[in-house]
Amino acid sequence: MDTSDTRKLRETLDLLGIRAQATAAGMVQMMLELHRAGVLDDAAVDRVKGAICGDLMLSCPQAIDRREYEASLRRRLDALFAGQEPIGRRMPAFGERPE
Repeated sequence: MDTSDTRKLRETLDLLGIRAQATAAGMVQMMLELHRAGVLDDAAVDRVKGAICGDLMLSCPQAIDRREYEASLRRRLDALFAGQEPIGRRMPAFGERPE
């Protein structure tokens, strides 16, 4: 999805109020279940992660290097979708050390 499409989708979701953590947690869990059941292949999961990353990159702080920020987001998404991070657990912020 290109940046303009991502912005349009984000605006639509904001208008509907679908930005809550609970919705995101449910979506991630659904993706994990569909992937485990063989309904979604790795490429589909990668596209979903790419869409999530693209939306989050719209909020990249100007003081942070965009490449590093994106790499950090992708690592965190990979860990989340691999089941290495429990859904709902607070992830360390960019540059923060894990507890």
